[in-house]
Amino acid sequence: MTRSQSERDRVTVEICYALLSAGVSAVLVFGAIAGPVAVWDLPSGVERTLLLAGGFVAAALAVVRVVHVLRRFSRNLRG
Repeated sequence: MTRSQSERDRVTVEICYALLSAGVSAVLVFGAIAGPVAVWDLPSGVERTLLLAGGFVAAALAVVRVVHVLRRFSRNLRG
């Protein structure tokens, strides 16, 4: 099955939207979790834990967001 140019454009836009929204979500979550490190003088162990937790949760959220957006788009594309 050959896709038309408009269908290819829709897929490209949806991929860009998925990546952009995942990036924004990840930055916001990382900031919420690791933000206290920049504001307060915390013990080094707590700082490291917050940074690692923020990075892990942000990365996991980004992956989940991309998968969710693209799966929803795929379902809508099929009918």
